[in-house]
Amino acid sequence: MQTLLQDFRFALRQLRKSPGFSLTAILSLALGIGATVAVFSIIYAVLLNPFPYAGGDRICLINTVDKSGNEVPPGLTGPQIRALRQSAVVEGVVGVDEEGMMVTGHDVPEDVYAVKMPGTTFDFLGVAPLLGRYFTPSDAPDGQDPQPVAVLGNKFWQRHYNGDPSVVGKTIQLNRKSYTILGVMPPRFAWIDGEVYLPINLAQNQTMQYFTTMKLKPGISKEAAEGALAPLVQSFAKETPNHFPQNYKLRVRSLGYFGRNRLGSTLYLLLGSVALLLAIGCGNVSILLLARGTARQHEFAVRSAVGASGFRLVRQLLTESLLLAITGAALGVVIAYRSVDWIVARLPEYSFPHEADFHVNLTVLLFSVGVAVLTGVLFGLFPALQVAKPEISSVMQSSSRKVAGSVRGKHLHTALIAGQIALTLLLLTAAGSAIESFLKLMHVPLGFDPHHVMSVGIPLHDDTYTTMEARANYFEQLRGKIAGMPGVLSAAISTNATPPNNGWKQPIEILGKTAADQQEAKANFVSPEYFDALHIPLQQGRLWTHAETMHAATLVLVNQAFVKRYFPNGDALGHSIRLTRMHNEPPSPLMASGGDGWLQVIGVVGDALDDGLDKPSQPAVYAPFTLNMWMFTQFLVRTQGEPLSILHNIQQQIVSINPDQQTFGELSGDIRDLDSWIQRQSEWARGRLVSILFLAFSILAMVLAAVGLYSVVSYSVVQRTSEFGIRIALGARKTDVLRLVLASAGVSVGTGVAIGLALSLGLNRLIGSWVRSSGHTSLILLTVSALLFGVCLLACLVPARRASSVDPMTALRCE
Repeated sequence: MQTLLQDFRFALRQLRKSPGFSLTAILSLALGIGATVAVFSIIYAVLLNPFPYAGGDRICLINTVDKSGNEVPPGLTGPQIRALRQSAVVEGVVGVDEEGMMVTGHDVPEDVYAVKMPGTTFDFLGVAPLLGRYFTPSDAPDGQDPQPVAVLGNKFWQRHYNGDPSVVGKTIQLNRKSYTILGVMPPRFAWIDGEVYLPINLAQNQTMQYFTTMKLKPGISKEAAEGALAPLVQSFAKETPNHFPQNYKLRVRSLGYFGRNRLGSTLYLLLGSVALLLAIGCGNVSILLLARGTARQHEFAVRSAVGASGFRLVRQLLTESLLLAITGAALGVVIAYRSVDWIVARLPEYSFPHEADFHVNLTVLLFSVGVAVLTGVLFGLFPALQVAKPEISSVMQSSSRKVAGSVRGKHLHTALIAGQIALTLLLLTAAGSAIESFLKLMHVPLGFDPHHVMSVGIPLHDDTYTTMEARANYFEQLRGKIAGMPGVLSAAISTNATPPNNGWKQPIEILGKTAADQQEAKANFVSPEYFDALHIPLQQGRLWTHAETMHAATLVLVNQAFVKRYFPNGDALGHSIRLTRMHNEPPSPLMASGGDGWLQVIGVVGDALDDGLDKPSQPAVYAPFTLNMWMFTQFLVRTQGEPLSILHNIQQQIVSINPDQQTFGELSGDIRDLDSWIQRQSEWARGRLVSILFLAFSILAMVLAAVGLYSVVSYSVVQRTSEFGIRIALGARKTDVLRLVLASAGVSVGTGVAIGLALSLGLNRLIGSWVRSSGHTSLILLTVSALLFGVCLLACLVPARRASSVDPMTALRCE
């Protein structure tokens, strides 16, 4: 033990004597470990273990895929859900409804997102409550109204009740009705993102649609389930044809399917980049240890000459290496813990399940630390074994600045440097593609003006405004009240038309034209003020009048994309179209008379992005909002200044008309200006995250590669000091020595750049698809190659200039 303590103290002194070497090696490992652990921990939470539910891998959705590839879950009725439960491949089925409700007790109603579901749902999910109990089938018996009981989601409990554990048994007022609080769910329970859970009886309304989830029996694959359920779902489509697209394909999807689709490639791309960073960091430590061990051979020869055994020398070097590795690993753990929250905060909104539990993954943490320690052991052991039995006489006779038989070490240095350069170039190329793609996204023409505009959601309560006239007048009254406020330039009703991802895609028919495959458009239901609020220009024809809007006139406008696709001669005005999936299902939607008939085109407006930021505008139809009204609408409000600054005043104006009317999402942040709306689009957030992280990883990798190259060249210069002195004494110029040093480093750099270019070109299509770019351009490759060459040149210049300034007398005196 005493000897080990001596080794440790000596190792500590040695590392303190070389702070640059020590700090570089520690940071190299720490950055690689921290980034790798953080990214893999997020992958584990989002893709590998996203849900806390019992049998979560068997919980599935029934989806339909139409001819255009659009995939959605159809709503099923109560009788259809009961029929689905009887299937031989299904263990359980639950249907849920959702409603924006209000909690009273403030100057304006507080919005709460309520999920209504059968009493079997909690047993279906298999998650125990944190406090109290959850409701059961006895709380919603068949043939009776459900009991007025509620279970609180954890976030709502924390926000509204400050985590008060005595809340169980108290009452909460929802839509002026008292509900007894039965319990509180744990933090990871976020089923359908509910804030409050209420019981529902699926048998009460035979035509109501429910979001349906099923659990397959053990051993049943999704493919087998699709085959078994296809005839049953076909019968559902015949019963309720408006709920299913034509010529659909049935797909059974796991709960985590959409999370993997939306974020999987991004996270695996980041994992690949941090794995490269960890490899570069470990390579840097290897270079430093090898170079330092080589430079200390004279010291070890002296120690061996005075009696130190080979085992003693090996143990000393390993102690120093392990001290570096463990310190770097410890710092990497701290970086990992800090990085997880930072990355999670920048993940695209709604791209991952809110049940995901983000924390540092212990398994990958131990793996990364093990890699770091192994790197320290292996590359600390290599020079240690070389000096374990040194040829004392030959080493003592040579200068401490020369090393005989170092060809193998030089080759290893060259290989490690070349590998670092190659991986760094690959990272830089991917970063360049990601940044190029994001810059294009930032400057894509929107077709509308999002500045100083916000979207305010208005959910209606059950059994309110159940007629067309009452609902239309109510929405228009609210709109007029908002439009008359000081600081408001315009206010418009946008039922489902808040860009850049808006509209209800559905098949269309054009009067006088033969129906074609995939003849479809995005239907938007708006007030005529919509186009002024968003500064979307009217290019042909006219808008509806106020009177036409309130009478639900069967008049529509189309965008330029619609005209280009279906009327290439530009003669859309006066033609009639029909939206084939329009239907009337009170209370939602309420369809005006003639809404499912022919609609005359009276105007053409400019294109505005309606299918995300990274896709062109789709053909769109704009109809009066009164033609089809749901239990929810939105107001687009353009203001003179910051829109959110007058949000509370808008809510007060709404309450002055209806004290029970809340605005949707004021506490959860869903009321936001359209600039923020754009920035929270998944493609925007994804592009920003990938660009920032790739840029950061690339810069770190470049710094590490430059430090590794600098270390190798510096140690080479130290070892060859006498050689350079002799060369200068014999007449070599400083430029000759400078060229000699740079040429020796140029082999490593040139080899690394060549390999990096080959990797970048070979992975061009893969990386281009992952970062959503058109692939690496020659300009990106040339730019990053020039940048890397420049950095490497700077890393070599300092030791090269030192070599060219060697005093011949000083160098020869060392012999």
